[in-house]
Amino acid sequence: MKITPLDIQQQQFKGKLFGGLNPDEVDSFLQTVAQEMENLNRENATFRDQVQKFAAEAEIHAQREKDLRDTLLAAQKITEEMKNNAQKEAELVIAEAEVRAEKILADAENKLNQLRNDIQELRRQKTQFETSFRSLIESHNKMLSLHEE
Repeated sequence: MKITPLDIQQQQFKGKLFGGLNPDEVDSFLQTVAQEMENLNRENATFRDQVQKFAAEAEIHAQREKDLRDTLLAAQKITEEMKNNAQKEAELVIAEAEVRAEKILADAENKLNQLRNDIQELRRQKTQFETSFRSLIESHNKMLSLHEE
């Protein structure tokens, strides 16, 4: 059974006819016990309120900690994705540069081959021109020699 300060204050004792308790002392003691119990109840209520307050704060802190952990994990995931994307983009840029370099090299080799062919054709034309020119000179020399005779 739970006893309240009011129960203590209202408690009545039956006295004995001879040599019983002094009612004033009993009442005084009961009043002191009731007052002490009331103080303890108030203190207990205050502690309960504080416990509830601390529990609520602890729950808030736990939620904040969870949110921070989740945010940190999300940031790490985004960072990894960004690194992976940057790596893929770098690989793509390198691959494109290699393709362009190969095309430039192929174009340069084609141009070199074309220039070599052009040089060879010019040499052939030069030789043909020289041969034709010599022939023409010889023919004119022969004509001059015939006229001189």
